[in-house]
Amino acid sequence: MVAIVSTVAYLGLEARAVDVQVQLIPGVPAFNIVGLADKAVGESRERVRGAIAGMGLALPPKRIAVNLSPADLPKEGSHFDLPIALALLAAMGVVDAEGLADYVVVGELGLDGRLAPSPGVLLAALHAAESGRALICPAASGSEAAWSGASAVVAAPDLLGLLNHLKGQGLLAAPRPGEVIETRGGPDLRQVRGQESAKRALEIAAAGAHNLLMIGPPGAGKSLMAACLPGILPPLDPAEALEVSMVQSVAGTLPGGTLTRTRPFRAPHHSASMAALTGGGLRVKPGEVSLAHLGVLFLDELPEFQRAVLDSLRQPLETGTISVARANAHVTFPARVQLVAAMNPCRCGHLGDAGLACARAPKCAADYQAKVSGPLLDRIDLHVEVAAVGAADLSLPPAAEGSAEVAARVAAARALQSARLEGEGARTNAALEGDMLDRFATPDEAGRLLLSQAATAMRLTARGYTRVLRVARTIADLAGVETVGRLHVAEALSYRRRAPVN
Repeated sequence: MVAIVSTVAYLGLEARAVDVQVQLIPGVPAFNIVGLADKAVGESRERVRGAIAGMGLALPPKRIAVNLSPADLPKEGSHFDLPIALALLAAMGVVDAEGLADYVVVGELGLDGRLAPSPGVLLAALHAAESGRALICPAASGSEAAWSGASAVVAAPDLLGLLNHLKGQGLLAAPRPGEVIETRGGPDLRQVRGQESAKRALEIAAAGAHNLLMIGPPGAGKSLMAACLPGILPPLDPAEALEVSMVQSVAGTLPGGTLTRTRPFRAPHHSASMAALTGGGLRVKPGEVSLAHLGVLFLDELPEFQRAVLDSLRQPLETGTISVARANAHVTFPARVQLVAAMNPCRCGHLGDAGLACARAPKCAADYQAKVSGPLLDRIDLHVEVAAVGAADLSLPPAAEGSAEVAARVAAARALQSARLEGEGARTNAALEGDMLDRFATPDEAGRLLLSQAATAMRLTARGYTRVLRVARTIADLAGVETVGRLHVAEALSYRRRAPVN
């Protein structure tokens, strides 16, 4: 007899069906797991053996063969413990094998039989809901699984409690979905003194989800303004919150099954490796660019990042996805992020200040800025110069407008974009391309003439040309105007670099 229990293997944000097949074969006692299993899956032998012994049961003196089918699909993670244990108990006749056919099972076992949470339960629950089956998972992951809408979720604290539930004794209560957090994070824009042009660029970037680069001396407020961005961005809608939660579930960073409507804000240090930023590792996990999906990826001290690491962002900034290639699998994660970067104009940071600048200026500025490739800079929609903050600026009273007022204008502009782009496969102006640009972002005759002249004078690339149109469309939305005019194009052009850095 072969006992079969259904589970899943994770490939990016995809949960693929896996059958755990267990057979007891007469012969020398052994416990073998086959089916392209990694070390964590192989070690489940000892966890399963200990958990079953903890219930007072002994393994039969036979050869235990465990096959994870399909055999050519890589199996990674400790969530295979529970399905292996249930399939083994079904082969031993302890639990009804036919009754387990209605479940998808995931969970890590402790040696004492307790069930511990493992990453990816939300994906497994969504897979179970699509296949019309119930889910068995650890109690700590029940609130996360309940968001999927699966027909039923059985969240058990330990293996013995699960077996009693399956036999109709001591039924377990159905878990409830976790809380939805509505809080906005970050400082208020009122804390920024002066910097009106930079705050205007920040508002445009938030309204259209445009990439932004701030260049200025140390202490000018670049990092503070970037930290203010989450407070003016609109909250995630339910579909977006589920997307973000799926990424967090795979990464194991979804605490207590709580969903948040606050957009992610990730700020990796400039020493981050390529795998940390784009994803990868021995067990492929999403990187910072995926953990910031539908939110903000803030890169402070941009030229201090390794150049190869920065250039690895060029593809996800263009496509909204990141592909991690391995010899045995290609894993794709979502990466629709808004890039916000900050940098000093040169290594000393005081270019243009005769009293503070180093002796190598302006050559040091060219060398320093050349660390960031031209193609990456071309993918950044808004380039803004941030001036130094003087004593006169610091003595000014707080600004009349704070994050709440700016957030209201951003929300109104986003609402216009949502209505315009409904059914178009895009959410914001930053995603406009092809036919959508022609239909929604074509300027009037005066704007078209100005853009044509500026494109020649500023040597704009085709990508730079389209990004000017996207920004101009957002500026018109902030003004509540349907037609993109000359003034909108002129302001959008003021945020483009006049020549490549290298």
